[in-house]
Amino acid sequence: MKLLLSIYGNRNSLLRAAGRRYYAAQTEAYLKRNYANNVSEYNTVIGSITAQRRHYLLRDVYDDMMLDGVQPTRDVFHSLIVGTMKGARLQDAFFFRDEMKAMGLLPDVALYNFLISTCGKCKNTEPAIHILEEMKRNEVKPTGQTYICLLNACAATGRLDRVYAIVRDMTAAGLGLNKFCYAGLIAANKNKTPLADDTATKIIELVEQSKGWSSVDASSAMAENVMMGVSEEELYNIPTAEYVHRRGGFVSRPLTVYHVAFHAIADLQNVEAMETLLRMLEKDNKTPDVFITVQIMRCYLNSGDIDRGLKVFEDYMNSGRPPMIELYVTLVGGAMVGYTPRGMQLAQDTLVTMNSRKFFLEPKNGF
Repeated sequence: MKLLLSIYGNRNSLLRAAGRRYYAAQTEAYLKRNYANNVSEYNTVIGSITAQRRHYLLRDVYDDMMLDGVQPTRDVFHSLIVGTMKGARLQDAFFFRDEMKAMGLLPDVALYNFLISTCGKCKNTEPAIHILEEMKRNEVKPTGQTYICLLNACAATGRLDRVYAIVRDMTAAGLGLNKFCYAGLIAANKNKTPLADDTATKIIELVEQSKGWSSVDASSAMAENVMMGVSEEELYNIPTAEYVHRRGGFVSRPLTVYHVAFHAIADLQNVEAMETLLRMLEKDNKTPDVFITVQIMRCYLNSGDIDRGLKVFEDYMNSGRPPMIELYVTLVGGAMVGYTPRGMQLAQDTLVTMNSRKFFLEPKNGF
């Protein structure tokens, strides 16, 4: 309650000490402390909370709507569920879905896609499968985006069997595999447990196969997603989701498959496979963007090769391209692997350099 007060002034009416509590107040006093008076204003508040990444307040706002007697519309529920998706709050997402249905509003295909995406963010595959079944029961026709959301949700938990089953369903329906499908296949191989010995080889093969990917209409960005500020990368839980709108060449969106592959190989700490990917990228006449550069550094540093990781960092800094805090953070974190004297000194020196450039560590940077 205090947090919402700080956001919207000393006017709110949140009273949730023990669930919903109904109360009476004089009209004038009520207006002074209330932060929203109609559905449009509440929708604005929801959008503001989501933008500030305070997704845990969405249930509070919804409860205030109920206390104020404001009837949520379909647009409000879409905003609420998009907020829970961005915050990876699966329980809240299903709560809003159930509330929506209780009010006689059936979810549409875009909202179902958001729910499946939330399941993927939370690495919970079973509810995503149930959502697809619910869509069929309610006669809501799945789109290409629905299948790609489901594919990537299953990939997050390494369910290769289900991922391949979805691919078969898509091809049977005449939907070509696009770059996000191959990204899901790569993630599924990397997340599979136990990890196969040839995982890195399969990832490289998938990157090669993806070069003929098709941009089918069914997987193109829907107007609903654009209006809600949801990129395809975020909808499909691609590692570059939080960077796609960054300037300075941080992410080159046509390199999606390479992004996912480099990210997976860095997690596997397979230097040989990473260098193979780098040669493939050069053969395609492409240069690494900042995201790929970070993954190359991660691979070298996490495998214990501080010298080569540092060289990648220095080559970037000497290239005249804009410095990025993620490069410094990657170098600091990677240098501390194993807590070697040289690595710890490098991490300390890098932190000093960061401060001199007015870069400061934040919780979202992993520290």
